[in-house]
Amino acid sequence: MSPDSHPDSRQRPSVAGRTGAKPGAARWVAGIDEVGRGPLAGPVVAAAVVLHPARPIEGLGDSKRLTPGRREALAVQIRERAAAWALAWADPGEIDRLNILGATLLAMSRAVLGLTLTPAELRVDGQHAPRVPGFTGAVRCLIGGDGLDPAIGAASILAKVYRDGLMCGLDDQYPGYGFAAHKGYPTAAHRAALAALGPCPSHRLSFAPVRAALQAREAAP
Repeated sequence: MSPDSHPDSRQRPSVAGRTGAKPGAARWVAGIDEVGRGPLAGPVVAAAVVLHPARPIEGLGDSKRLTPGRREALAVQIRERAAAWALAWADPGEIDRLNILGATLLAMSRAVLGLTLTPAELRVDGQHAPRVPGFTGAVRCLIGGDGLDPAIGAASILAKVYRDGLMCGLDDQYPGYGFAAHKGYPTAAHRAALAALGPCPSHRLSFAPVRAALQAREAAP
């Protein structure tokens, strides 16, 4: 799967699901989180999850505190038990045009629009909330929300598992950078590969280490 580069926030993400929830059956609350603001390559991925009160999921929380195996197992349960969920992204080109915060909010908005039911409230990890076209419900920002709110924690897990899979795919597409290992983050190994190979099409050219590596290659005799 490769992220779509269409810049319209109304674009529906290509990954979404619903598990038999009935509109109006509850006051649906959507948790929203993103993964991938810090890497030098790959998309920023956002998820929106509406948990179903009759189908609880144990162990939800900040994806960074979970082992890969535990995240993957929980992601399966979230897809099966949530009332609705959606994943969306902004690609490196959009990140370069909008800056990382703007691209993150765009990905979040796309995820909300991809939900197959309309929540009454959005709960967003962090201090910045997306502007979702047509949404008129309440919006709450929670710093550290992925560890405080189960729906945000679920969104964190879905986004992390999905983005990790995308980066493993990029590792096959652009060998030599080690994307499967570091997922695009600025590790010493990634920086060394950038210096040796230069940026690939999935790198974020607006990020200083990538820009410096590109300039160094262009200046080389």
